[in-house]
Amino acid sequence: MDRRMTPFSGRVAHMSLRGVVDAPLTEGEGTVIILPVADLLDAPAGSRDRQLLLGEAVTVIDRERGFAFVQAAKDGYCGWLAEVAVGPFMPATHWVASPATHLYSEPRVQAPELAAISLGARVTVTGWTGIWAETPIGFVPAVHLRPIGDWAEDPVSVAESLIGTPYLWGGNSRSGLDCSGLVQLSLYAAGIACPADSDLQEAVGAEVPEGTMAQRGDLIFWKGHVAMAVDSERLIHANGHTMSVAYEGTHDCTTRISQQGGGAVTARRRP
Repeated sequence: MDRRMTPFSGRVAHMSLRGVVDAPLTEGEGTVIILPVADLLDAPAGSRDRQLLLGEAVTVIDRERGFAFVQAAKDGYCGWLAEVAVGPFMPATHWVASPATHLYSEPRVQAPELAAISLGARVTVTGWTGIWAETPIGFVPAVHLRPIGDWAEDPVSVAESLIGTPYLWGGNSRSGLDCSGLVQLSLYAAGIACPADSDLQEAVGAEVPEGTMAQRGDLIFWKGHVAMAVDSERLIHANGHTMSVAYEGTHDCTTRISQQGGGAVTARRRP
């Protein structure tokens, strides 16, 4: 079983694994992320696999030494979070549709900011004050929000809005992204379900036949890397070459990766 997608902490399992693992079972506790960004770890106090954003729903399956083992609702990814990152479940009404925004203590631009939050974060709007959306945790400029279900039209445009974001292994936010984080964040903003890691993303959409000209939005895979086609000649990706989200010529990128020992393109998919 792939530990990333298996809701089993090593001692407690989710009810969905009845008959699969010999361990105590639980339905889990429905919670949400209450920090702007939370690292999803491979073990308590372990290494970062991915990140989850404010307002994302997670099921807590186990707790140990100040950490919670969770499964993310959006993609089924499992891992450990600091317990302080989760709080009582609250259904989100809106998502952050700008590259980033701030939570403010009051509905005015001069008010102290409470936190920076990323594209893709979820909030619960309880009211409106002029140009401000009120939430239980602060005020957000309404222009930066869209209702859940009112998705972006083009995932590539979403990715392009993140140009210059620094590269961060396992990153899923405007503060830092890796290749699969950029792809997942961009596709989810367009209402397209997408797994978290590049090897899992090779199952997204339909295969693009060999020799077919790339279309905008096609996913291009190498071993351990993924990029999005901007057009037939360029791609966009979060990469360790520029250490940022950047454009690159598709031919130049393919040649560079091959010369650096990364091998040839392994798959092309059309979401």
